[in-house]
Amino acid sequence: MTATPTSPFGTWSSEQLILCRDDSLGLRAAIAIDDTTLGNGFGGVRFKSYPSAEAGITEAQRLARAMTYKNAAAGLNYGGAKSVLFAGPEPVSDRPAFMRRYGQFIARTGSAYMPGVDMGTTTDDLKWMIEGGAEVLWVDDDPSPATATGVLHAIRAAVASVQLCESLTDVHVFIQGVGHVGEGLARDLAKAGARLSLADTDRDRVETLAAELGAKVIVDSIPAEVDCDVFAPCAIARVVDQRTAERIKCRVIAGAANDTLSDDSVAQTLKDRGIVYVPDFLANAGGVIDVDGRHRGRTDAERRAALAGIGERVRDILGTARDSTLTTVQAAQQYALSRIEAGRVQREIAART
Repeated sequence: MTATPTSPFGTWSSEQLILCRDDSLGLRAAIAIDDTTLGNGFGGVRFKSYPSAEAGITEAQRLARAMTYKNAAAGLNYGGAKSVLFAGPEPVSDRPAFMRRYGQFIARTGSAYMPGVDMGTTTDDLKWMIEGGAEVLWVDDDPSPATATGVLHAIRAAVASVQLCESLTDVHVFIQGVGHVGEGLARDLAKAGARLSLADTDRDRVETLAAELGAKVIVDSIPAEVDCDVFAPCAIARVVDQRTAERIKCRVIAGAANDTLSDDSVAQTLKDRGIVYVPDFLANAGGVIDVDGRHRGRTDAERRAALAGIGERVRDILGTARDSTLTTVQAAQQYALSRIEAGRVQREIAART
């Protein structure tokens, strides 16, 4: 049976699951193509260490599913996919050769998987993958600033939905993780007048940024213990589990981190407590939206308008959840699935004509 974006996770939950290996380079990778109803799979390449092969493969499948929802909800004609490169104990000795070889594996998918930047990879890596034959939508710009802008629009919409205020002035935002996206978000929020608390495992980086922006540094941060208006997770995945959801002291959760909730059931706990959760695949879609816009030659104004559309979608979906028994995750998934179903019907009609 063909997998669908509602299939449970397991060995057969993706349309395609491809394992790659080259012992001469120490390369191990997993490519998960979740759904291609709307088009070829588009999603980033994550390069990190995993405790086991199964853990990395499962993460690829989970993130590919999130990309299915993200691309569909953003109105893009791409399916969902993701890949992981398994980092070894030592750094790669010849990174260009390593990435070119991985590009060769990607090329064998026949463009069913189009890679992008993710944790642990850069636009230089994508350029080397292209040399290996991979099809890449855009490599000339870092998508991180657009991702940060999209999260800013999502936060604005969510803050308005709980009527904290009409602007972000003096709204207290706790950002967990000030890497490329988190730092950009912090700067955008500071310009908007928000009060900031920042946390990151890189102590020097976070203290430097906090000093520049007049922010407070949170040491050894536990999200549930930080009293704030908005919690913006921009680092590790699955940071909000059931225990955290029962204790967290905020009104809004919206950030750039993928896979924010330990599982979708946590969204019900947040709803019951009156905490607005913006599903990560809505909040962090700015990067893919901007990459698509650049690929299609959109103007700066057109790309800015497309990013602003994130706020509009967030407002609509939060409204749907507020006026029904649905959680925000369920409402957002329904929104994405309705577009995927429409695409499936169109494909079936086209196949019969």
